[in-house]
Amino acid sequence: MTLGENAANSAVGALESVEAVDGAALKLAGAVSNAVPVGAPRDAISGTWLGHALHPALTDVVIGSFLSATLLDLLGGDDTGRARERLIEIGLVTAAPTVASGLSDWALTVYGDRRVRPVGLAHASANLTASTLYVASLVARRRGAPTRGKLLGLAGGAVLSVGAFLGGHLSFTRGVGVNQTTFDEGPRDWTTVEAGELEEGQPTSAIAGDTPVLLVRHNGHLHALHDRCSHRGCLLSSGAVEGESITCPCHGSRFDLRDGSIERGPATAPQPVFETRDREGGIEVRLPGPA
Repeated sequence: MTLGENAANSAVGALESVEAVDGAALKLAGAVSNAVPVGAPRDAISGTWLGHALHPALTDVVIGSFLSATLLDLLGGDDTGRARERLIEIGLVTAAPTVASGLSDWALTVYGDRRVRPVGLAHASANLTASTLYVASLVARRRGAPTRGKLLGLAGGAVLSVGAFLGGHLSFTRGVGVNQTTFDEGPRDWTTVEAGELEEGQPTSAIAGDTPVLLVRHNGHLHALHDRCSHRGCLLSSGAVEGESITCPCHGSRFDLRDGSIERGPATAPQPVFETRDREGGIEVRLPGPA
């Protein structure tokens, strides 16, 4: 590990340990959650319709637009300066939905892992500062002060890079927006499930090897899904069954018991579903084989 990597990891580790902002983070998360109700609004902003989190896709547009303008400042190729202004405008327009989707994703994680609270606030603050600097850069350019505009854009790019680094840490280290079942889909061979007596319509938590499994008997059929919600890992077996659906007790994602498909977000990845069979008085499950 290089000296730079050590310094970056130490800085992020120190940031994660800050508890002074916990109260503010929880209040902000509560306000965001109330502002974006479960259902179509949260599905749209989370990316349920897209099949994965919306926020990372939008950040590429914002970061790409802002940094492209700064690169043109450094490398030239736009004598009139109009292309740079257009790029900054694109970044500013797309910043609003990017911030909204990011806040929504973050607000649903702060109760389970307190380390994302200070990092999330720092990430948002850095991006807000960068956007403000690019606004000032755009204003300076239009007022005939291109040198000042370039310097403000360069400062914005530097701050934006810090925000991007923290955003990457939230996603790739803390798993914000990541499918929580992706590294443990479940057994591919028939595996005995350790479960007690199953009551009709009552979700039951069981274990197949090392995989938590949700079992539900409904209308004479036995449903089996991965018990860890793909959104943030909450146990679906603690949720409510309604018809052929189960609702996650943590954030309201709803899945079809028959095929694990998403009926309502904020989850963006479906639940792994298992085949079942009775074997010598017990239950065995496995992931479906190739069609």
